[in-house]
Amino acid sequence: MALYRFDSNRVLARELADRVAALLAEAIAARGGATLAVSGGATPAPLFDALSVAPLDWSKVTITQVDERWVDADHPDANARLIRERLLQNAAQDARFISMKADAASPHGAEAQVQAALAPFSEGIDVVLLGMGEDGHTASFFPGAAELPLALAADGDALVAAVTPPAAPHARMTLTLAALARARHTFLHITGPRKFEVLTRASEPGPIEELPVRSVLHDPQLALDIYYAEGE
Repeated sequence: MALYRFDSNRVLARELADRVAALLAEAIAARGGATLAVSGGATPAPLFDALSVAPLDWSKVTITQVDERWVDADHPDANARLIRERLLQNAAQDARFISMKADAASPHGAEAQVQAALAPFSEGIDVVLLGMGEDGHTASFFPGAAELPLALAADGDALVAAVTPPAAPHARMTLTLAALARARHTFLHITGPRKFEVLTRASEPGPIEELPVRSVLHDPQLALDIYYAEGE
């Protein structure tokens, strides 16, 4: 695990976009295609802008989400909306996008449907871009969520798990820790001193249930690099 520090998120975005594009190009050369899973929220928007113009054969890249709120695709809180508006643009508009949202009233009970849709990701995702909240959650591994033990199960073939956050809006569907552990390259992208303080605490041993980001920071199977920007 390595930590890369930047003064601004925009500078970070350019550097990380170059690295991700290079890894995707390597995957295309090695296996004929590449897979990418990305997070939502405000933090990755500049990264998506930079990545969208990367000179890459995007027609051979398949993109999905690390997690998704169970809302309509055009809802302001939908991660898919951010991905469409900021990543699937310019050169990257040729990429294939597979949404984690299914046509079901709730994510609970829709896991098999979503897992089937995400079949291209079942053998290991080439690049995963994670974020982190100030409560220490990553993906949709939320402190206090009843489904957290299932989402964090270290073994098994489950790609996804349904989660209801105790203190955040909307039920979610998330990639499992087992799916993340099979990824070839994983990046944790965070900004601001408050999140860095959470990261510092989570880097120390302690209960995963308290700060679920510990699940990726301390997983020996997970190849993780952290990209941190002090400001925007």
